[in-house]
Amino acid sequence: MANANAARLAAALLTVASAAALAACGQGQQQQTSAPPPPTVTVAPPAQRTVTDQDEYVGRFVAVDTVEVRARLSGYLAKIHFTDGQMVKKGDLLFTIDRRPFEIVLDQMRANLSQARANLAFTEADLARGSELVHNKTITEQTYDQRTQAKRVAEASVAAQEAMVRQAELDLNDYSEPRAPIDGRIGDRRVSVGNLVTGGNGSNTTLLATIVSVDPIRFEFTFDEASYLRYQHFAGASARMADAQGGLPVSLKLLDEPDFQHIGKMDFVDNVIDRSSGTIRGRAVFANPEGLFTPGMFGRIRVPGSPPYTALLVPDAAISTEQSRKYVLVVDDTGVARQKYVTLGQLDGDLRVIKNGLVASDRVIVNGLMRARAGVKVAAQEAAAPAAAVSPPKAAAQAKSD
Repeated sequence: MANANAARLAAALLTVASAAALAACGQGQQQQTSAPPPPTVTVAPPAQRTVTDQDEYVGRFVAVDTVEVRARLSGYLAKIHFTDGQMVKKGDLLFTIDRRPFEIVLDQMRANLSQARANLAFTEADLARGSELVHNKTITEQTYDQRTQAKRVAEASVAAQEAMVRQAELDLNDYSEPRAPIDGRIGDRRVSVGNLVTGGNGSNTTLLATIVSVDPIRFEFTFDEASYLRYQHFAGASARMADAQGGLPVSLKLLDEPDFQHIGKMDFVDNVIDRSSGTIRGRAVFANPEGLFTPGMFGRIRVPGSPPYTALLVPDAAISTEQSRKYVLVVDDTGVARQKYVTLGQLDGDLRVIKNGLVASDRVIVNGLMRARAGVKVAAQEAAAPAAAVSPPKAAAQAKSD
């Protein structure tokens, strides 16, 4: 009887164990069949195009010509012929100094000239008579020489008086009415009507106004010695680019503008590096027909920083950061995402130049980065290579800033 009970207990335990094993097997199969599929990502090869590295600098606009309008004559200011801040053309009348004293001086100089000419006419006639008298021995040779000398003195007096008349005419017609020597924008008047102005050629003369040229305008900036040496290394390529385009092209943006939309040309680099700062001065020229740029205004200029070269570009959104290093995810031949560390170049629209770390055949994940992980299999969908901008690059960001 005891043996029968033990057999029934053993059979029951075997039945429970078999049921548990079958349940575990079924659960494992259910877990295996419910495993998630690989994440779907979009991959594309890097874009290829010829690019030129760009360097950015901050600088100021300066006028090509700056002229201080000063009084050449002393006198009372009679009239002002401009509005403060207006545009003026070369030759425009700006001021009038009281002309009456200079008219009197001119009349006096003309009278002196008439007197000198009358004296010359007398000495010429006297010399003509003396030539016959000395021939007949009526007068001595000494007397004849004296008449000759008197004629020469009278001629010199006439020449001196003619010069005095020209000076008086210059004072009356030009110096008493200062005019604009250049085209540009004039500042505010420094002297009001009725004030006595001091003229002359020294530094103590009265400043009446200042004129600065507007179109074209220059932009001055400085760059360090290392950049200067780098530019020297590809000076040949820069010279060919400048010859092809009539000057090395540069672009500029103002402080409130998002893009480098103003195009100009480099026209000067200084011949000395400043000892105190270790920088050298560069200068570009820009057209300014609408007067948008004002001398003293700040701006950012972009200068070619390398010869043209073929580069690989990927969408900037495809680049990730690991501490201080940048990387992209690529999909290998087995469909597994792999991490590749890269060195970044400038930003060209939405694309970033990759200096090194990628090859043209790489399949870069450009969409679905949040679903992909390095070392994990993914379902890659092919996409076309990202289109590179055909217009000049927009904002340039240097790799060193990253």
